[in-house]
Amino acid sequence: MSESNSMPPRHHKPKLYAPLDFANFPGGADPARVSEAAHLAAQALVHHGRDSDDPEITRRLVKLADKQGLESIAELWAESPARSLPGALWRLYALRAATQQNPERVAAFYTAGKDVAQVSKVVAGVAEPLGADEVKAMADTILSGAFEGEFDVALERFAAFCRVVALGQTHHADSAETGSSGTASQLTRNARQLVKTAEDLEHSAAAWRRGELD
Repeated sequence: MSESNSMPPRHHKPKLYAPLDFANFPGGADPARVSEAAHLAAQALVHHGRDSDDPEITRRLVKLADKQGLESIAELWAESPARSLPGALWRLYALRAATQQNPERVAAFYTAGKDVAQVSKVVAGVAEPLGADEVKAMADTILSGAFEGEFDVALERFAAFCRVVALGQTHHADSAETGSSGTASQLTRNARQLVKTAEDLEHSAAAWRRGELD
């Protein structure tokens, strides 16, 4: 037996991205084929999850990016229009990945924004007292809801979460202004991107309710 055949399979470690990064991650080289594949895969994934009552299937779908790598999902979905089914799914997975990557920082932003964004805080539904474990659990719960609950509600919950975190980033930017203008500018850009993401998810939720999200 050759050395290459005797070696155990190498498991791919997913690379995770900050909330600002995911929207611009490059996709495939052939736009037409990638678009068709993206829509078919998104439809199959959502319908497979929603047609099953097996919680193990939901768990596997939630952790899909952990197993396959976020890059694999990005290659298929990242260049899809933001206000489409594959575009919405990409944002759900990327937001969960960003939360899993740095839950302490996300929790700090959420804490800073939650008292200002009372309505969005309630919609997002993060448990109190808030910490890293709570925001990670929230991300898993919301993504689970996309497959076993109401898909539009899952989109709106992550949209609300984005709005609260964006407010927290703005607050941190104001505090950082005197010490580091570069940090403050980056936080402000991140906050604007998250607000745009929230708007896209809210639009997608409305389209889903009309039966127009594809």
